[in-house]
Amino acid sequence: MTHEALLPPDRLAALREALTRADFTSAGIAARLGPDATAATRRNDFRAALRKTGSGDALDTLIRIFIAGQTEPRAAVEPTLDIADAIGIGLLVEAEGGYTAGLDLEPYGDDAWIVADLPAERQAGPLPMDHVLGVGAASDTLANAIIRDPVGRALDVGTGCGVQAVRLSQHATHVTATDLSQRALRFAATTAGLSNLSWDLRQGDMTKPVQGEKFDLIVSNPPFVAGPGVATHTYRDSGRPGDAICAELADASRNLLTDGGTIQFLANWLHIAGEDWADRVAGWFAGSGMDLWVVQREVSDPMSYVDMWLTDAAEDADPQRAAAWLDWFDAHKVEAIGFGLVTAKNNHQTHPAVRVETLRQPVAHPFGPEVAKWFDRQDWLRDKTLDELLDTRYRAAAGLRLQQDAGWTADGWEVEAQNLVQTAGLGWTEEVDPVTLALVSGADGAVNLRDQLIVLEAAYDVAPGTLSASAGLIVSHLVERAFLIPVEMADQR
Repeated sequence: MTHEALLPPDRLAALREALTRADFTSAGIAARLGPDATAATRRNDFRAALRKTGSGDALDTLIRIFIAGQTEPRAAVEPTLDIADAIGIGLLVEAEGGYTAGLDLEPYGDDAWIVADLPAERQAGPLPMDHVLGVGAASDTLANAIIRDPVGRALDVGTGCGVQAVRLSQHATHVTATDLSQRALRFAATTAGLSNLSWDLRQGDMTKPVQGEKFDLIVSNPPFVAGPGVATHTYRDSGRPGDAICAELADASRNLLTDGGTIQFLANWLHIAGEDWADRVAGWFAGSGMDLWVVQREVSDPMSYVDMWLTDAAEDADPQRAAAWLDWFDAHKVEAIGFGLVTAKNNHQTHPAVRVETLRQPVAHPFGPEVAKWFDRQDWLRDKTLDELLDTRYRAAAGLRLQQDAGWTADGWEVEAQNLVQTAGLGWTEEVDPVTLALVSGADGAVNLRDQLIVLEAAYDVAPGTLSASAGLIVSHLVERAFLIPVEMADQR
């Protein structure tokens, strides 16, 4: 289905040419501002940017209007953009002394631009119901985590202004995007046209517009906000109670993914008194045969959660709204709300790998390659016999560090605990006993695990075969956590 952009194709091409000519791109802005001022703008600190953009040329003018939110004089703006087009679609609005931004226009790389509504801090009053978000923390988090292997058909569920679809176009042959909001799809069509991309845009609720179709990759930054099911803003509220929208998306993926296809989406989930949140989220995929990795990145108490989302939409002056939301949490025994990333691979396993865990340390940027490697390691480990594990050569992961916790005794310092810490990748920490530490330390890829264990059994004076008998679970865990890398996998990805 075709959805009209805010401008016809020829006028979008003219706008794209004007932006390109001005070098209003990610690289152009970074070069003009420098690293410190560029980083400061991401924190909404525009002081340095304003000091560096006073020349009145086209790039400075666009930075001041669309990045720093300033009003710029007509004499600087009119040679830069087609004013009739810009005013006509609301991209610019007239203000005292010149023009200012009416919409958010953000370079996304060097050949794409995102068009959306202005963020809440640049609008007066509560956000309208059909507000269309631009690039934000959540969209960046998801984009950072997507596995970027080449795929044929990709689906962006709840595309909004098209942030994820832009990135999908870099490695997918065909991109389909859905959204409930017709207004959001007009913004997405504008983002696509301005960025010289072509997407199949479908209007409808979540996955309903694509029932019966198959995709190699599904991504979604859905309206995951958990609550009583009251839909006041389409960008955050699904109209479903609790975390039902995320469970629904997980269930739908069973029929939408090709064999070996992957779904990755951001989600909120409820922590309910007397229940294990991990079991709750894993239950979304029960019986699917999919390998599943869920990473919880944040946990919020109900009061902080409600306050955050009401503030996000400039509704924080509505105490009745907050009270009703909190009452719903109380009635359903919600103790906390978790936020994180869900990734599942449709590989039809009888005994799929299912891991639901909290990662408190900062994750790698980009995170997508680490997600891909996690699933690669699951494929490698699947159905490995003990003999196969023992016959494999391993290398210790690069950049490991040993941290020891020692206590003072009458005989001097005594090590009470020791941890291997990853300085690359996922940054996991693993407490290890002396034998496991020796095993990892000696893993240089030269000999197989069986021969390593024979040496360790002699060194620790244990009966032959003792360590081999228990090595399977230990080594599988160390491989899954990427402390040990099978030599045959060392050069992958």
